Amino acid sequence: MQHLVLTVLLASVWIPATGAGDWCYQSQFTCDHQCNTPNKWTHANSVCGGKYQSPINIVTRKTLPDERLTPFKFSNYQQIFRGSIKNNGHSVQVGVPHLSTVSGGGLPTTYKAVQFHLHWGNNGGPGSEHTIDGEQYPMELHIVHMKHHYTDLTTALADREGVAVLGFFYEKSNSANKKYDTIISSLRNIQAANANTSLSPVSLAQLLPAEQNMTSYYRYKGSLTTPGCTESVVWTVFENTIPLSSDQLRAFSDLKFHDGKPMVDTFRPVLPLNGRQVFRSGGTVALASTAVLLVALASALGLSQPN
Repeated sequence: MQHLVLTVLLASVWIPATGAGDWCYQSQFTCDHQCNTPNKWTHANSVCGGKYQSPINIVTRKTLPDERLTPFKFSNYQQIFRGSIKNNGHSVQVGVPHLSTVSGGGLPTTYKAVQFHLHWGNNGGPGSEHTIDGEQYPMELHIVHMKHHYTDLTTALADREGVAVLGFFYEKSNSANKKYDTIISSLRNIQAANANTSLSPVSLAQLLPAEQNMTSYYRYKGSLTTPGCTESVVWTVFENTIPLSSDQLRAFSDLKFHDGKPMVDTFRPVLPLNGRQVFRSGGTVALASTAVLLVALASALGLSQPN
């Protein structure tokens, strides 16, 4: 079942924040480990209580078309690189060591890729950060970019549009996605927090849908999805999903948090829009809206309603 949702970059944005305090996901909270869960992230960083926080629930019927949201131009996304993959204690993160850039798509300038990471549920259960019409996907990929002229993320985050994240949703497939063998096979070597290992040759393009299938997406202004929650992110959430098998999705739940407990449900719950508008690209058509149009057309023609 193909769904409309693909967020540009690997499942939620994780960037280390100085002075972020002892924050954790809800799944980490126990009597023995009473850390700051998402509803108390303001204790770790007050910015987490801001008005323009991420992730959000995207209500497709309330999105507005924006003709400026044209197809993206991806440069060097096809280039093979040898990087490292790390269990950073909150997620799986891969640094992008070569110059891959994205432009167009209504972005104010060219952005270069810095890293990607993922957010997931428990053994393939719901785990995406963004949701579409209330639906939560098993996992989400976030590819983090910064404006091309910046040399570090800290500087980029001081710019209200300094960071661009591409978010993609994953859906459960009956067969394994061979393009993800490199990532999945490396997970067994980074189960402990702070463990890292060399990554077999991989490209950003192989992890994503075909470029011609990335013209339908949503756009809004938001924040990092972990403390410090800086509100400097231009978010792109794609419609088309990435398939992974049940076994591939479950492999992420074998990783461990710092306390040795299973790394599961690594997502921040959705936050209010607080007046923000979500836009959609010209190629985006909400399924619900399409169904309504078909019913109206059938009625007008005196036909039976479509199944």
